Amino acid sequence: MPRSESTAPAILAVAVLLAYFNALGGEFQFDAYNVIVNNPAVHSIAGWLDSMPGIRPLLKLSYALNWTVHSGPFGFHLFNVLVHVVNTILVYRLLRALSAERTQAQWAALVGALLFALHPVQTEAVAYLSGRSVSLMALFYLGSVLTWLRADRSENPAAWRALSAGLFGAALLVKETAFTLPLALLLVDGIRHRFTAAQLFRRQASHGVVLVAGLLVMAASPTYRHLVEVSLSARGTIDNLLTQANAMCYLAGQFILPWRMNVDPELPVLTALTPVVILQMTVIAAIVVLGLRNLQRRAWLAFAILWFFVHLLPTNSLLPRLDVANDRQLYLASIGVFFAVGVGVQDLMRRAHHRWLAGAIAGLVLLGLGIATIQRNQVYGSAVAFCEDALMKSPGKPRVANNLGYAYQQAGRLAQAKLAYQQAIELDPGYWKARINLDALESARPR
Repeated sequence: MPRSESTAPAILAVAVLLAYFNALGGEFQFDAYNVIVNNPAVHSIAGWLDSMPGIRPLLKLSYALNWTVHSGPFGFHLFNVLVHVVNTILVYRLLRALSAERTQAQWAALVGALLFALHPVQTEAVAYLSGRSVSLMALFYLGSVLTWLRADRSENPAAWRALSAGLFGAALLVKETAFTLPLALLLVDGIRHRFTAAQLFRRQASHGVVLVAGLLVMAASPTYRHLVEVSLSARGTIDNLLTQANAMCYLAGQFILPWRMNVDPELPVLTALTPVVILQMTVIAAIVVLGLRNLQRRAWLAFAILWFFVHLLPTNSLLPRLDVANDRQLYLASIGVFFAVGVGVQDLMRRAHHRWLAGAIAGLVLLGLGIATIQRNQVYGSAVAFCEDALMKSPGKPRVANNLGYAYQQAGRLAQAKLAYQQAIELDPGYWKARINLDALESARPR
């Protein structure tokens, strides 16, 4: 463990680079063809400017800058890994600030940040190029939270809060799910101070302005309105709540089942209130209540619980999504959970008779997670490996079988492509994409 504040960021940076070094050789995958490779709007700065106004402008600008420097996947992967390096250091700074009143707090903060750096649940936001929308948004998001905390230690807090609001705006321009930031700041204030409602409102006035402006821009955008309409047509609100109760439990399980990472999980859409769903919803409600009751008594526990649920609100609550859940939704949500684990390790080391043994066990767990991340990165090395892994874990999903067929076809493995397309059609006889792909494959083969 580091003996000074200056060495911790270096340790974290090295940990990330070692865990994601093999991700740098990955290819463009899946959504990356739609949003990058086949999208002329991100092939030059001029093209990006011509496409504005549009949704997620800062995200698209980052793609345009990458493509301008070099159009190959290496530069895109390098950017993603470096963003994760910075985010990991920001997470460490955040956890240090939140645990400043605890003794030996550096252990909790460093272990939490190392878990954030190394856990394979983060690979979808780092090694998967389309996951940049989450990790780049998180960079501005975490920067906003840290400058907010810096304001309370400054002689000019208004300037720091204005900077925090500006970073909040930047996060929204990367990905609209950043709108949870005012709630995150309320949580941070709630575990550190006691403010009246009027004080809380005044402290967040500039963030409120940014939030309202962002919502108005989204409401005025035909693209955003169309996306909301498509989302609402996916399933009803009640069905979505039932479905997302199960999805939240699935996502929570990803922390302790790292071998279950899946870019396209096969999760059901639930339409009936079953005993299992009732149990899941009861457990979720009880955990949230536990978090609220510990805002002042056990701040670390309240932060772990409430931070997790706040950051799943945009994707796993009222608004339906085509994909029920994705691992990358845990990128920000995981911070509280990892901090709680760090606090547990810190307390164990303080109480244990053999501190070196507790430290060694924690080190072995972190090493194992780092190795699991390296192994998971290999899935992103080729389109075939990417889709084969998804089909192995989601064998009943026709979209996954169709994507594997296309990957085989692009690799010249036509017999396997045909079998994959046929599997997709068997799973869903009305799946027209697989039928079109199969017909095109048969038409192109020599007779």
